[in-house]
Amino acid sequence: MAGEGGERRFLPGRHPIESYGAGGFRFGDMSHRGSILILPSGMHAWEAGEGASLTPGLFAPLLAEAAGIELLLIGAGRDMAVLPRETRAALAQAGIAFETMATAAAVRTYNVLVAENRRVAAALVAVS
Repeated sequence: MAGEGGERRFLPGRHPIESYGAGGFRFGDMSHRGSILILPSGMHAWEAGEGASLTPGLFAPLLAEAAGIELLLIGAGRDMAVLPRETRAALAQAGIAFETMATAAAVRTYNVLVAENRRVAAALVAVS
């Protein structure tokens, strides 16, 4: 979802994840290579990679939209990961409840909650 010239693009709205793997995701009749951050404003490209530390800075766009989020699902890659203490503290300070799990589980849970029209956000690390 990065356009020509390096500008950041996103797909507005909430869309179920149609498929994932091979380093990306398919949603809204389009595909995206890399990780994604799903916020109330829409689907955004996300700089997190598998095995990278999920630091508070990676969640800055999410924190800006905290008021519209009931639950954050964090898909940390192939396996579940523990968030750094600083990241957990930043999410708690913003009043964001979160669950960390493998990306596959996060995608399935996100799709169910979107179908129920819940105020869910997701931070999904792409997997191969």
